[in-house]
Amino acid sequence: MLAGLTKRILGPTAGRRRRRTRVLLILVAVVIVAAGGVAVAAIVPTTSDAVSDTETAPEPDAVMPVPSIVPYPDTAPIPTQAALTAALAPVVGSPDLGSFTGVVADAASGDVLWSSSPDTPMTPASTTKVLTAAAAMLALPQEHRVTTKVVKGAVPGEIVLIAGGDPTLTAQPVGTPGFYPGAARIDDLVEQISKAGTPVDKIVVDTSIYNGGAMAQGWFAPDVAAGYITPIEPIMLDGGRSVPTEDESPRSAEPALDTGRALARGLGIDPARVSIGTAAQGADQVASVQSAPLRDRLGQMLGRSDNVLAEAIGREIAIETNAQASFQGAIDSIGQTLFSAGYDLDGVELHDTSGLSVDNLIPARLLDEIMTSAAGSGKAELRPMLDYLPIAGATGTLSDRYASADRVGAGWIRAKTGTLSTASALAGFVVDVDGRTLTFALMSNDRPPEVSRPALDAVASTLRMCGCR
Repeated sequence: MLAGLTKRILGPTAGRRRRRTRVLLILVAVVIVAAGGVAVAAIVPTTSDAVSDTETAPEPDAVMPVPSIVPYPDTAPIPTQAALTAALAPVVGSPDLGSFTGVVADAASGDVLWSSSPDTPMTPASTTKVLTAAAAMLALPQEHRVTTKVVKGAVPGEIVLIAGGDPTLTAQPVGTPGFYPGAARIDDLVEQISKAGTPVDKIVVDTSIYNGGAMAQGWFAPDVAAGYITPIEPIMLDGGRSVPTEDESPRSAEPALDTGRALARGLGIDPARVSIGTAAQGADQVASVQSAPLRDRLGQMLGRSDNVLAEAIGREIAIETNAQASFQGAIDSIGQTLFSAGYDLDGVELHDTSGLSVDNLIPARLLDEIMTSAAGSGKAELRPMLDYLPIAGATGTLSDRYASADRVGAGWIRAKTGTLSTASALAGFVVDVDGRTLTFALMSNDRPPEVSRPALDAVASTLRMCGCR
């Protein structure tokens, strides 16, 4: 266990309660350049199906494809430190930022162009998921899936639902969307069990793959009913949501049992005949389903800032690295993976892998180092992370931001957000007006999000418009 993850670092304090505004899903047409370029659509006239006896016109010239997305050249000018500092001074000095730290770096070279207290540990909120995603991409293949099995029980008529760590299953009927696209369905398990001809009158749910408590230090029990989290168990329906397609729906207090009960209803069994237990070693398999691949789940985790997915993926890393699938095991596995990849974890203290804990601490330096690795040439494995980040004014947790009259950052900034009651953060990248890709990590503590988030957005928008030479 890394000392940097367990030793308490004294830094600015965060609020004691989580507060998150509901994301408005706004359909916005955005021209966005992640690596540069503009999307171009070719409109080709259609021809009539009718057959004409008259002379046909000559065939038009062939429409040749033209590359629509090209990298920005490395020759784009780099902002100077002095000019960038001068441009940022008015916005980073805002009292709305409270206790503030930040880093801005050149993605291609990795050089830090501006910073303010970059090593000071701050409450990161959901930017913690940047560490979880990076560790997952370094430790697991992008095609990695989680398997849920059903095996025969110890007595006739009993089956055991063996949880594998997938919180994305859905009991929605086939053809009806669940919360997570591409998730496995209870109906598929029902069909396989029925085809196997296995008599069933009792279901046991085996959750033994996870260890330890189901709620982390720094979480609050009312957040379950508020829709931010659910007790972390290795099998759930739609992340434990009571309303399967609603993001911040109230969550289940016993998600594993709820999954077993859904299977019971599908099989025509009394849900009261469902209990928690353990499968016998070597029991015959009756059915199985798999989750969507890791790359899809990482996109969902970062785009929607999904706390339950982040905790499940943290344990997925722990299982892969032969650690216990618990809060501490996931934290240690993420820390060891990042440490082995060369990242400096000084000042990091984690109690979960989602960022919901008000007791987490991360320095802005580390968040920006990971972003620079992804956007530059440091870690090719992390490059897909850039596509998973929300787009300012368009998608995910940034869909309702950068939507004011001053939209200079909309479509150009991509970043992971973080919001607690008195902590806000942004970690991502932006292409400035000169075509240079800049990474950034910005962290505000001791201010409510309705005050600090616009102030953080102003800093990121300044980077977009800077040029700064």
